[in-house]
Amino acid sequence: MPVGEGPLEAVARVVGFDRGLAILEPEPSSSCSGCMSAALCGTAGPGSARRKLAKRFTMATPPGVEIGDRVVVGLGAERLVRASLTAYAIPLLTMMGSMVVMDQAGGGETRTMVAAAVGLGVGIGLARLVAARLSRRGDLSPHFIRRAYGPGTGQGCHTDLG
Repeated sequence: MPVGEGPLEAVARVVGFDRGLAILEPEPSSSCSGCMSAALCGTAGPGSARRKLAKRFTMATPPGVEIGDRVVVGLGAERLVRASLTAYAIPLLTMMGSMVVMDQAGGGETRTMVAAAVGLGVGIGLARLVAARLSRRGDLSPHFIRRAYGPGTGQGCHTDLG
């Protein structure tokens, strides 16, 4: 398989179960501890426990997985692009479109700025509707690929490789 065609993979730890779904928490990569933004993304600093809760996600429970297990999850690149376009392109396009329409209608600077704000609000609302539809279809959810063996981030070496 050529580079870039497979799913984007990450390691997550199973932290619980709820209504047939596994609750997972992503593990920070080994480079996270040296990152200048570690305190902002939830891997370090005050309030990091609260931010970790916000990063948890659910997926269908893989067979034989228990709390504490590490798993590799993936999200197809096309799904990531679709999610990014939904979150960023829709609001941007509606904002710019409303600005252009108001400007071409001769609305002046103030009305054009108001149209931009309204267009952005409409775009955010539309993006939320599209994201909800994608989420219901499962297009925004990662899927189980395999168990992750070996030590997790910040853990010592293990000899049991499963």
